[in-house]
Amino acid sequence: MSANAAAFQLHPLLDAAVIAREAFTVSTFDALRARSLDGPGVTRTSYMAGEQAAHDLIADLARGLGLAVSVDAAGNLSARFAGRHPERPAWITGSHLDSVRQGGNFDGAAGVIAGLVAVAAMIDAGLQPDCDIVLMAFRAEESSAWFVGRHGGHFGSRAALGLLWEGELDSATHVATGRSLRAMMNEAGFDAARIEAGPPILNPADIAGYVELHIEQGPILEKRALPVGIVTGIRGAYRARTARALGAYSHSGAVPHEYRQDAVFATADLVMALDSEWSRRRAAGDDLVVTVGKFSTEAELHSITKVPGQVDFAIDIRSQDVAVLDGMEAFLRASARDIEARRGVSFGLDPVDRATPALMDAGLVAALQASASGLSIPFLTMASGGGHDAQDFADAGIPAAMLFVRNDKGSHNPAEAMEIADFMQATRVLANVLRAMTMPGSAQACPIG
Repeated sequence: MSANAAAFQLHPLLDAAVIAREAFTVSTFDALRARSLDGPGVTRTSYMAGEQAAHDLIADLARGLGLAVSVDAAGNLSARFAGRHPERPAWITGSHLDSVRQGGNFDGAAGVIAGLVAVAAMIDAGLQPDCDIVLMAFRAEESSAWFVGRHGGHFGSRAALGLLWEGELDSATHVATGRSLRAMMNEAGFDAARIEAGPPILNPADIAGYVELHIEQGPILEKRALPVGIVTGIRGAYRARTARALGAYSHSGAVPHEYRQDAVFATADLVMALDSEWSRRRAAGDDLVVTVGKFSTEAELHSITKVPGQVDFAIDIRSQDVAVLDGMEAFLRASARDIEARRGVSFGLDPVDRATPALMDAGLVAALQASASGLSIPFLTMASGGGHDAQDFADAGIPAAMLFVRNDKGSHNPAEAMEIADFMQATRVLANVLRAMTMPGSAQACPIG
């Protein structure tokens, strides 16, 4: 998958066709928002009506382009643009369509719509690929927002690739219904038993590579005044989703400091220890982010006149370096033991989830860079802090790559502010790469299976 100069010469008809699809792009985003509007944002709940409405919209648009549309046992949507040699491994592009509660309209959906626009532009320009290009919309990428219990997230892509953990279909529980992932899949009309029995729906031998466009979920591109980012890798994670500190409830006025077993102060000590270690490692050049995303006392028992006896909290530690993740886990557990001894409390940090860092394919990264350079689109080569479906393809041994679109105001909130002009530039990069990877005569890009 080397990116040679000839492969990335600008194809005037294709580039013009992408640009000409801007009105189609805007209307598609508008239609998607209208189908899932919820107060100030949008809600497309995994395996429920909002997500399904989004899938139905993309399926209808794909059929209108003449693509072959199908839905797999996990509910993932595929829209296939037939190549001259369908027996050869296909290229896949896409992302997810679910959202967090009252999130923004672009997270995930931008990647699906970009793939749709890129394929539409190839059709408009009269270009047929040598091998198939498949647009995919995955289910339940936002699993952490909608499911509790033991699970690894990204249910749609991981189910299709055969990466679900043993028992995960039953251990993951939907927050809106209390139903298991198995039940949610089946009740939505899909087939959890097929997922469980195997073989994987997506066979790595049948896939040449995967390229995903996504909005950036942080401020880096905005701060650097650049429209596009090209991703080198996706951070792995160590997560304690249901951590708890147990102390002892007591009278706030009657118990002096040395006799208290205060769960709040103990947890605060742990949080501050993590922050100090993060600062130390950051100064040393480590790639690391640390978040305590939940922190609460018991609503039925807490009181202004009680020393708190319980705190529930969640820790999310991410890095591209496995050694950093392992070091942070060791630090967390050692700090917890020290605080337990000093504060007279106990910490429960288990169970924990671990996600291995996923490096993007070097050849595909070079291809995206060459495409952007050939189109004179400025870009930044960068890491991804958030998890994405692309990491699951990488975990399955499939060459994968990502490009980011500048997005103001962050993500997972109604204020997402991606500019259509930036989106169109990133989609031009994507379309050019898909053309280069599937151009007639490119035996390396469309390998003979």
